[in-house]
Amino acid sequence: MKQLEGKVALVTGASSGIGRATAIAMAKAGAKLVIASRGHEGNAETVELIRQAGGEAIALRTDVTKASDVKALVRGTVEHYGRLDVAFNNAGTVTPPRAIHEYDEEEWESVLDTNLKAVWLCMKYELRQMLAQGGGTIVNMSSMAGLIGTKGLGAYTASKHGVLGLTKTAALEYAQQHIRVNAVCPAVIRGTVLVENLFRDHPELGRALESTHPIGRAGQPQEVAEAVVWLCSDAASFVTGHALNVDGGTFAGRA
Repeated sequence: MKQLEGKVALVTGASSGIGRATAIAMAKAGAKLVIASRGHEGNAETVELIRQAGGEAIALRTDVTKASDVKALVRGTVEHYGRLDVAFNNAGTVTPPRAIHEYDEEEWESVLDTNLKAVWLCMKYELRQMLAQGGGTIVNMSSMAGLIGTKGLGAYTASKHGVLGLTKTAALEYAQQHIRVNAVCPAVIRGTVLVENLFRDHPELGRALESTHPIGRAGQPQEVAEAVVWLCSDAASFVTGHALNVDGGTFAGRA
């Protein structure tokens, strides 16, 4: 039997990169997918790739920083498929590297809104549905920057630390209701918009981050996707409140 056979899964930020790879992996594992992001064209491409892989998916254009959009996303998922079993809250952003005193308020709030507030909003409505149906599983996107300080990425680092705190708290609050909540913490993953933009605009910083991986290379979206699928599956039924490093050994030298 496939790992997610018969499940309904929601993936935010699924128009490219890790979100797209995870949505496809979930479909191959047997789930029916709802694809959510602000980009209509990217959503449509992801849906088509899922269908080419033999899966089933719909796309709902969503701004995850807006409560009304997120509420409509979860409602639309349930109206179409009847339930929501799995959610991967993946949407995120990052600003160009700068010291903490150089941020302006608007830029800071933009990162926190997308990376942290949006995760809370998604969880708020996902959890309400999962409570009503008797269970489910959620995986939130954090980062290695959620575990350590990162020069030049103050807003991003703060937001990803916040995601881990929110994840652990939710795991405690909903464990008795058969809802598991975990997070993934990738290191540098090539093939994502954020990382490719970083390498394009700040190649020295990109290479420096990549060189910290003991495994000797950057990761690939599919490698994160497989970790997410496992966390969402019954194989991880005793795992909740966990931050899973997908980092080529990077954190092993810091713990």
